[in-house]
Amino acid sequence: MANAAIAVQDCSKRYQRGAAAYGSLRDTLTRLVRGGRVPGEPVQALDEVSLAVEQGEIVGVVGDNGAGKSTLLKVVARITPPDSGRVVVRGRLSSLIEIGAGFHPELTGRENVLLHGSILGLTRRDLRASLGAITDFAGLDGAIDTPVKYFSTGMYARLGFAVAVHADPRVLLVDEVLSVGDLGFREACYERIRALQAGGTAILFVSHDLPAVAALCDRALRLAAGRVVDQGAPEAVVAAYRAAGEAESR
Repeated sequence: MANAAIAVQDCSKRYQRGAAAYGSLRDTLTRLVRGGRVPGEPVQALDEVSLAVEQGEIVGVVGDNGAGKSTLLKVVARITPPDSGRVVVRGRLSSLIEIGAGFHPELTGRENVLLHGSILGLTRRDLRASLGAITDFAGLDGAIDTPVKYFSTGMYARLGFAVAVHADPRVLLVDEVLSVGDLGFREACYERIRALQAGGTAILFVSHDLPAVAALCDRALRLAAGRVVDQGAPEAVVAAYRAAGEAESR
């Protein structure tokens, strides 16, 4: 981990789900009897998770909803701090974690490119020079001067990805946002991800698209209840994850 682009060491994160002050005593007792969670009960989103992503490496993360995948990305992106453990990121970071994150709904696509790109550390000169390429990649030639509050989720995702990859990141975090795009756009995104990898970018790729994880990634790990329960070759991790899901559904 000493020189990894992303180094996560023994990170844990706990959240409070709901608030204990809300709901009646009857509701609380009913949930207890039925085995449900009581509002305010802590949820261990990450439990001593460690991983490293080297320069030019794509590491995939799979797991059920609530396994801790998005929390892991948010900890790496410094959106939320871990309760314990250490995270080191080396180089400019771009993240695609939530659709439209960092976009102002009242601003146009063009204005949001300038705003979001500045947050990522790009100069206005660089952004203006890249605006045509960003617009073309996102397929928004006819909508770039429209306020983004009128954008569909797919348009949001295309613009967010286009800005992120044109920021020349050394570290890229990708969550499920690509799933809202059409097949042609997803293929273009995967092609760009491979190009970034060839240029030395470290990529942490979270997805329920198991074939994409197997095809794109150099390594993969599976999270369950906030812990790393499997890691290794992506094909093997994906196969074990599928087998575990089939066994649970029987």
